[in-house]
Amino acid sequence: MKLTNKELIEDLKARTNANIAIAEELKKLSIEKLNQKSSAESWSALECIEHLNRYGDYYLPEINKQLKTANTVSPSTIFKSGVLGNYFAKLLQPKEKLNKMKTFKEMNASGSVLSVETIHKFIAQQLEMLEILEHSLTVNLKKTKTGVSISKVIKLRLGDTFRVVIYHNQRHLIQAQRAV
Repeated sequence: MKLTNKELIEDLKARTNANIAIAEELKKLSIEKLNQKSSAESWSALECIEHLNRYGDYYLPEINKQLKTANTVSPSTIFKSGVLGNYFAKLLQPKEKLNKMKTFKEMNASGSVLSVETIHKFIAQQLEMLEILEHSLTVNLKKTKTGVSISKVIKLRLGDTFRVVIYHNQRHLIQAQRAV
């Protein structure tokens, strides 16, 4: 995937704003509806969102840390996705029929006692992501790298990290909508 930084960031900001709108709609539902499950193995809407919050707790500080040390002298104008980053982004991108995936134990929110505060936290994280996306226009999205939650050894280009996190958010918000 190859496009301008501005095109990438504008697309990701639009997706993040859409994610906020979905969360705002979910927030209007009763706590019973937000905690309902279609089966014992499935997640409730709040468990889906708590799962995203746990990833946000990792990625937002990681991205901010890398942005603080990033070179702002020569921001790139074109972003070209890396092989691994593009693979992960495509894997997580929302599709008509979502493929099932296993999650890591520490990121699994199943069985958690959750309230509407879960949605408030998610929205706050998304507002922070919008600020980060805006700031990222001043750095090189290809040369600035972030660690990933599954391994400290694997590094993704910042543009790919944004795609992975935001597509992942979209994917689980679709799941949350289906749960209610």
